[in-house]
Amino acid sequence: MLTALHETNSSEFQVSEFILLGFPGIHQFQIWLSLPMVLLYIVALGANLLILITIYCEPNLHQPMYQFLGILATVDIGLATTSMPKILAILWFDAKTISLSACFAQIYAIHAFMGMESGIFLCMAIDRYVAICYPLQYPSIVTEAFVTKATLSMLLRNGLLTIPVPVLAAQRQYCSRNEIDHCLCSNLGVISLACDDITVNRFYQLALAWLILGTDMILVYASYALIIRSVLRLNSTEAISKALSTCSSHLILIMFYYTAIVILSVTHLAGRRVPLIPVLLNVLHIVIPPSLNPMVYALRTQELKVGFQKVFDLSVYVSRK
Repeated sequence: MLTALHETNSSEFQVSEFILLGFPGIHQFQIWLSLPMVLLYIVALGANLLILITIYCEPNLHQPMYQFLGILATVDIGLATTSMPKILAILWFDAKTISLSACFAQIYAIHAFMGMESGIFLCMAIDRYVAICYPLQYPSIVTEAFVTKATLSMLLRNGLLTIPVPVLAAQRQYCSRNEIDHCLCSNLGVISLACDDITVNRFYQLALAWLILGTDMILVYASYALIIRSVLRLNSTEAISKALSTCSSHLILIMFYYTAIVILSVTHLAGRRVPLIPVLLNVLHIVIPPSLNPMVYALRTQELKVGFQKVFDLSVYVSRK
C-alpha cells in the first residue's frame, strides 16, 4: 500500500497519515466482530440517552447521586463515540487511513474520557461515603455546588493533564512505518512507529496512568473500605441491607472498571506474543462500560425504574420492593 510522504526540514521523510490495520492476526475474519461491536454501541447510546432523559425530566431524580449518574452517562457516550464510528468504518468499508491530526485528536479524546469516567466514579464513591457514614451532614455537604465543583475539577484535571500525551506524540518523527496493528489510535501503538526516542512519551504515559487512574482507584477502594466498616457497625440487619443496596450498583461497576484496567495493563506486557488480546481488550474496555453502566443502574435502582415509568408513561409498572 502506497504511503503519502512529504519531506521535513531535517531531510528525512515524515508520513502524512497512519493506516489502522484492525485486529491483528484475524484481518480476514474481523468483519464478523462488527455485529457485537455495533450492538454494544447502539446499547451504549440508547441506554445512556434514556438515563439522561429520565433524570432531566423527573424532578425526584434531581439529586447529587443521579446528577453524577447523568454526568457519567454523558462521558460514556463521548467515550464510545470517540472510537466506535472509526472501528466500524474499518470493519465495514475498509476505511483504514487516518490523518495524523485526527489520530492525535483521538488519542487525546480517549485518554480524557477514560480519566473523566474514573474521576466521576471517585465523585460517586465520595457521595456514597458521606451519605452512609455522615447521613445527617449529607444535605449540607453534598449540594448542587459540590456536584458542580467536583465535575469542573474532573474536567480540568483530565483535560489539562491529558494534553501532553498527543502533543508529545506529535513531536516525534514518523519517517518509515505508518501501519498500526490496531483499530484505533492508541498512544503506545502510535509512538512505537516513531524513528526517534520515545522515552519521554512512555514515562509520561505511565506517570499519567498512576496519577489519575491509580490515585482514583486507591481513593475509591478506600472510600468503600470505610463504608463497609461503618455499615458493619450497625446493629440492625435491615439497616445494613438498606445501606449496602444504596451503593451496590456503583460498587459492581467500579470493580469491573478497575479490574479491567489492571487486566489490560498486564496483557499489554504479553502483547508481542499474542497482540490480538490487548487490542481486543482495549476496544472492549472502551465500549463495554458505556453499555454496562446504565443497564446495571436501571436494573438495580428502584427510583430509576419509577422514573422510566413516569417519563414514558409505561402501562406496566414495576412493583416496589
